[in-house]
Amino acid sequence: MIVFTFPGQGSQKPGMGEPWADHPSWELVAEASDAAGRDVADLLLTADADELKETRNAQLATFVLSMVTLDAVSRVGAEAAGYAGHSLGEYSALTAAGVLDFGDAVRLVTERGDAMQAAADERPGAMSAILGLDDDQVDIACARVANDVWVANYNAPGQVVIAGTAEAVEQAGVVAKELGAKRAMSLPVGGAFHTPLMAPARERLAKAIDQAEIRDSDSTVVANVDAAAHTEGGDWADLLNAQLCSPVRWKHSLHTLADLGFGTFVELGPGTVLTGMAKRTIKGSRTLSVSSPLDIDNLLETLAGSPASEVGALSERAVEGEHLFAIERLVVSPKAGVFKRAEGIEDDASISPGDLVGFVGTAEVRSPFAGQIKGFLALEGERVTSRQPLAWLQVAH
Repeated sequence: MIVFTFPGQGSQKPGMGEPWADHPSWELVAEASDAAGRDVADLLLTADADELKETRNAQLATFVLSMVTLDAVSRVGAEAAGYAGHSLGEYSALTAAGVLDFGDAVRLVTERGDAMQAAADERPGAMSAILGLDDDQVDIACARVANDVWVANYNAPGQVVIAGTAEAVEQAGVVAKELGAKRAMSLPVGGAFHTPLMAPARERLAKAIDQAEIRDSDSTVVANVDAAAHTEGGDWADLLNAQLCSPVRWKHSLHTLADLGFGTFVELGPGTVLTGMAKRTIKGSRTLSVSSPLDIDNLLETLAGSPASEVGALSERAVEGEHLFAIERLVVSPKAGVFKRAEGIEDDASISPGDLVGFVGTAEVRSPFAGQIKGFLALEGERVTSRQPLAWLQVAH
């Protein structure tokens, strides 16, 4: 089974949007700019490294580029039955699963970045990666320091991130080395994320979360806070609130996904950090990443050559069309609303690029591809989410 994973802050880099600027999925950047009230294209194309390191910029840029990547792979028919994201990436995962509307997610990510930036400015902190030491020994290293330092991320075997005040983090790193750690590596951040020092950000973000529509999901989404799968929309408000001050249990989340039958981990968005973590944590898993349009062909070729046991039977709850590959394409919803099929458009109808397929509310749904309609994935009168697949086409070889 296939799971899409989404990176968090730290995966951003200058110019990371350039490979996508001419891709049809780039249209999401304008939508995100409208929702955020900021020029997201500027962040993705021209912002320098120092500007992108700022929490408020790094989070928004990483989220939007992850959504551009998701949209691009959805357009060619690659879908998943499960989703998970590291820290900020959890918002990407929830949007991919339809739990959050794209516009709501942009506004939440914008508020989250601003709130975390303000909390870090009010009380600066530090983070450090402890390498080559078991989780419980890292916990002990933090406990042996009198000042404020905690585990922030359980990333992979032998890779744990700690956070707190700069002095306490440095002291815990020294203790960790005494306990056998190979290295304590300082990370280029100015805040103690996923610790109690983020409490002011949590209080601020809670108000924004209360205003967002959070839906149930038919797909598996595994949460950072408890490394458990959740399908009830009502669970996520508390989980997202708790996430800011709780450690990211990424290693445990990967094991949860593996236990549920997921064996193919596809990272969508900038960088390949999560790909390396999955490879290290789940032995025998297959890992891929998509960070530019050039990676999409490799993704399709790899998935198309997979045994049916790995790709075909994604999930009993997976939607039809999840294993469409090189000669098939999806038409996706441009927004949330009620779907209505266009008059005269039936299964097996041949269409050209730009032909009307249906409506979502009053918005027209036009096919970006030429081909033959092989089936509709949304029912007449069904309420659909933004970017939800509506129909699938078979295109010419």
